[in-house]
Order: sequence, then structure tokens, then C-alpha cells
Amino acid sequence: MENEKDKVLIVEDEKDTRFILEKLLSKNNYEVKTSINGVDALEALNTFQPKVILADWTMPVMDGIELCNTIKQNSNYKTIYYIILTARASLKDRIAGLDIGADDFLVKPIENQELLARIRSGVRIFNLQTELKSIEHNKAIIEMACTLGHKINNPLSSLVMSLKNIEEESKNNPKEIGKDDFFIVNESIARIKSFVNELINLENPTVINYSNDNKMLDIN
Repeated sequence: MENEKDKVLIVEDEKDTRFILEKLLSKNNYEVKTSINGVDALEALNTFQPKVILADWTMPVMDGIELCNTIKQNSNYKTIYYIILTARASLKDRIAGLDIGADDFLVKPIENQELLARIRSGVRIFNLQTELKSIEHNKAIIEMACTLGHKINNPLSSLVMSLKNIEEESKNNPKEIGKDDFFIVNESIARIKSFVNELINLENPTVINYSNDNKMLDIN
């Protein structure tokens, strides 16, 4: 099966530059989509999920800086690696871009191999952030499961002790509690114990649909 290509969104209002960048990246095995300004780019993000955005600083309607600011404030997009293309080489301009969340700068005219190297770096960083996010998510689920398991385990222990006391006391009055009652109680305890053990030893949590928009842990 062919590996999925890494996606890059090019945001450039200048037609010739946009065409050259698209051809360069497509030739180097990236899946590329182009936009002519920031507003167009935001629309594209509804159906296209890039790992890297390559955006010109100066554009009509919405420029690269405003687009970057919008993206970095959105939790769905903020991990996208954002590279600004600019003819502005001053330190002041670079600081302004970094302050609003840009990850990298390339000063025009751009050397092709440097551009490709920066994009490869951006893809690696995006992948690393995604992996860390997944690890943290799983860790949080495991910690929650352990917490629930231990909290259920405490009243379960009390229930087991109480049941033993009832069994002892019922020996003197066997008609008070029937065998069926004990069977149901013991069966329930066994199921709770099994559930607690699964929660405490949960290693690779997965989430499944339960009903409507609700989800639950799959521990079967």
C-alpha cells in the first residue's frame, strides 16, 4: 500500500510564485493545495489538513501574519507548522512574526533546497507533536481509569466484608436470606472485581461510540 503523502498548504497571492512552489513540492512527493490569501486558506482548512503551511507575508484581504494569528489561536490548527515567506529581512519583522506564533521564516528569493529542508523539518516537528499529544491523551485516560478503579475498589471491599457478616449472621436465621440472594450478590461482586481489575491494568486505551455523541472506554 502506498504511503500517504504529507500535506502542505501554500498561501500565495502571486500567481507565478504559487505555480512554482506547487510544482516544486508536488515533484518532491508532497500533497499540495494552494490558496490566494488568508481567507481562502481558512476555507481550505475545512477539507484539507496540512502538516505545514507556507504563507506569504504580504497578501490582500488577509495577509500571512493575520492568518498565522488566526490559526495559532485555533486548537484544531495550532500544531500546524507555519512558515512565513517574506522579503522583509529585519530582526524587528521576524520578532513580530514569532510573537504571533510563526514557526519559521524564509526570506525571498528562496533557495529550493533550503525550502525543502525547512518543510521536512516542519513535518518532523508536526509528527512529534501529534505523537506526544496522543501519548498525553492515553496517559490521561489511564490515570482516570486507575482513579475510578481504586475509588470503586474501596466500597467494593466494604461490600465484601458486609456480605461475609451477613452470611455468618444468616446461619442462625437461614430463612431470612435465600441462596438465590447470595448468588446474585456474589455474582455482582465478581463482575465489579473484574471491572476494577481491567481499569487498574488498562494499558492501551481505546474509545468507542456509546450513544448519540457520547463515548466510552473499550475495556473488553
